[in-house]
Amino acid sequence: MSIVSRRVGVWGAALALGATPMLAACGSSDSGSGSGADAPKIEAACKLDSPPTSKAEAPSTSTPIGKASGKVGVILPDTTSSTRYTLYDKPLLEKTLGSAGIQVDVQNAQGDVNKFASIAQSMIGSGVKVLMIDSIDAASGAGVEKEAAAAGVDVIDYDRVNLGGTAGYYVSYDNEDIGRLQAQTLVDCLDAQDVKDPKIIMMNGGTDVDNNAVLFSKGAHAVLDPLQKDGKLEIAEEATVKGWKVENAAPAFNQALTAAGGNVQGVLAANDDIANAVIGVLKNQGLDGHVVLTGQDSSVAGLQNVLKGTQSMTINKKVQLEADAASRLAVALLSGKNPSQAGLDLTDFDDPQSPSHKIKAVLLPAQVITQDSVKDAVKDGGLDVSEVCKGLTKQCSEFGVS
Repeated sequence: MSIVSRRVGVWGAALALGATPMLAACGSSDSGSGSGADAPKIEAACKLDSPPTSKAEAPSTSTPIGKASGKVGVILPDTTSSTRYTLYDKPLLEKTLGSAGIQVDVQNAQGDVNKFASIAQSMIGSGVKVLMIDSIDAASGAGVEKEAAAAGVDVIDYDRVNLGGTAGYYVSYDNEDIGRLQAQTLVDCLDAQDVKDPKIIMMNGGTDVDNNAVLFSKGAHAVLDPLQKDGKLEIAEEATVKGWKVENAAPAFNQALTAAGGNVQGVLAANDDIANAVIGVLKNQGLDGHVVLTGQDSSVAGLQNVLKGTQSMTINKKVQLEADAASRLAVALLSGKNPSQAGLDLTDFDDPQSPSHKIKAVLLPAQVITQDSVKDAVKDGGLDVSEVCKGLTKQCSEFGVS
């Protein structure tokens, strides 16, 4: 890998005064010199002939989902950590489970663990046979699972696994692989521009509340750590956006950027909301679009940033795949069938907090989205083209988003 560093420099006097670093995306970190007038800027817009691909495989959708009777309860965590829950998960689960003849009740806990527990108790009391939960944190999720187990209700951990819990099933994406995809794309984008010895800032998601965030980080480190060991890049700083709360992202990045001396060529942001906050900070320095930057979720804002060239990539997680797999599993459980009969290939997922807790998991693939493939994410997500392309008519025309 041939990764020239363009210094994103900072004046020592400014740091001494506690000022926000003034950055320039050029120069050489090898020499330690200031900015070079002839050094080209790094471009966030990433042109890759072959973006990294997922190691996971999608389940077969050719097998009919089947029919079942009974009631399924679904509890989603919030409406702030991601727009997906209201835009995709709720309508998709209602449609897919409903078409199988199942009574389905989908509710959102709005980020309140007490409300989450109350909804679960109400659903268990109403006679649900399967409870599908995307919990706010593992502790509250495990508590709900204990109550469900006592009532003989099967639990599916949906999207987020509850470590230390008792759920028998887990449906999500291969989240460690997603972290790998983000990091490898970051490295490939820098390599494609002949950036050597880059300095990276990692902006992790809510590792304090969400095991998915832990897995994203683990997958990213699997790519970055060996390169750092070989002296080919440096993870200058690593920060956590606690609770996945977007309002924590800009302050956390500002702090990390200052601690890194203002020298950064790439930022691994765990999702699009964090990436958007990073872009805001970089924009204040006149550097938006000149630092390689990752994201995740293929949100409207994320896709717009990719089209504008201020964000290098995002991750497309086809919620249809996840909702379909979880629905197939629920139908199989209600009808007493083996999940394989519903086209699902379950794998073992170990709970590090409870070695005796063996979970059967469906882990789904994700897709790297760059400018050339934004059209795929728009189509897969059923997004409103006019919304994605608002103010970006030229870019949408150039990249075939229609």
